[in-house]
Amino acid sequence: MTRLRNFQAASWDEPVIMEMGSPGQRGAVPPAPIPDACTPEIPAQLIRRTAPGLPEIAEPDVLRHYLHLSQETMGMIGVSLFGTCTMKYNPRVNERLGALSQIADVHPHQDDTTIQGLLKIVHNLDLGLRELSGMSRFVFQAGGGAGAAYLHTAVTRAYFAAKGELGVRREIITTQQAHPCNPATAAAAGFDIITLPMEEEGYPSLDALRSVLSERTAALMLNNPDDMGIYNPNIKRWVELVHEAGGLCFYDHANFNGVMSRLRARELGFDACMFMLHKTFGVPKGGGGPAVGAYGCSAELEPFLPGPLITETDGVYSRTENPDGVGRVREFQGNLHQVAKAYSWILAMGADGIREAADISVLANNYMETRLLAIPGVTKAYPHVGGYRLEMTRYSLADYLEQTGITVADVQNRMTDFGVDAMWLSHEPWNVPQPFTPEAGEGWSLEDIDYWIDVLAAVLDEGRHNPEKVRSSPHSQVVAQLDPSGLDDPQRWATTWRAYQRKNAVDV
Repeated sequence: MTRLRNFQAASWDEPVIMEMGSPGQRGAVPPAPIPDACTPEIPAQLIRRTAPGLPEIAEPDVLRHYLHLSQETMGMIGVSLFGTCTMKYNPRVNERLGALSQIADVHPHQDDTTIQGLLKIVHNLDLGLRELSGMSRFVFQAGGGAGAAYLHTAVTRAYFAAKGELGVRREIITTQQAHPCNPATAAAAGFDIITLPMEEEGYPSLDALRSVLSERTAALMLNNPDDMGIYNPNIKRWVELVHEAGGLCFYDHANFNGVMSRLRARELGFDACMFMLHKTFGVPKGGGGPAVGAYGCSAELEPFLPGPLITETDGVYSRTENPDGVGRVREFQGNLHQVAKAYSWILAMGADGIREAADISVLANNYMETRLLAIPGVTKAYPHVGGYRLEMTRYSLADYLEQTGITVADVQNRMTDFGVDAMWLSHEPWNVPQPFTPEAGEGWSLEDIDYWIDVLAAVLDEGRHNPEKVRSSPHSQVVAQLDPSGLDDPQRWATTWRAYQRKNAVDV
């Protein structure tokens, strides 16, 4: 076991920026107001009557404030084996790429002749994802995985409306272990949801699928492998049965990392799939940048894609509307600076690199599984299912809770005291009690993986000898345990400074 480092997070007791400074301090001096500014170019209703409510603070204090906040934010600086989301390192060179004026300063209404390079990047990423999936075309409008899943429900609706079958085909089938965005977006699109339960082998049976297929079936939506790392070997037969019933099949590729270059959705028979650029393709997620759900489909569904689509003719790229498409699902063409980062990642990896990354992801996961299952109190979902798991395995601390009274959330809090990020537990509902789902991917070193496992082992051992220290953690982090009593009280919590002032009677 490696020596656990002595960790203490920075804690500055930092106020919010709106509470800092004093009258007369300046970091920047704006120009004086324009006399008689009310002109035809500036309508009267846009002219300020009062000064903006900005803090008055000197530039060094602003710099120091945000430095303190950055020191208090671990983010991906710790070891973050964040499962079900394939969190991986975001190359710094791609951040510089996305900040170039040719990308960052482009206006969506610019003429196509002025953004040929950017349009070529988007078109080429489309071609690359076609190679990885076998689909006929990709679009990048959707703002994340759930957005791409919703786009599929919109395409499904348009497809059956064009066939005159939408009045009958009202059911979308998913599974208990599918990502929650699949049933949620299908319901949002007006479909009825059928959720198949998990069975002995870790996935629903073919008989269960057959029992719900009918002339009412519109689509099947699922991810494979699931978040337990179990791959359904009957997936081609699933697709065949849904097609025999007249439905469409959508492959949620959230867990693509372990099967990159090993399978292609279209060759399995799927009509559409999605990739998460902000996960699998090295693009930032969350605080690091907005998401992108890349949605691809077969030629049969292509007429229903949202426009504008990018076409290439003799080396010239142009945007064209799709007359029979479902219309915009988001503004313009989505977060194209993130698309450029994903294209950079694909070029840097190449076909061989992508294949190697998948191999490393599976190898690292099974190395972790061997070590984790040797720790007393740790079990895995469906332990009787043989064979190797793919890029993640869902584990359980249910036995440990029974032995010690310490929950997985307690363990999660205490692990952050050692400089690793809080581990991911599971989507709700918890099909596996007291779950945690680490995923190493290809980006973490063996030393990092070992350190993360050693921290977990140390915390679980500590809980047997000093349980109160684990329950009352974190102790070395920016904050201790917070009082949760006000989290559901709309009269107390505030997401904006103005709401905070109103609810706490702060002088404006």
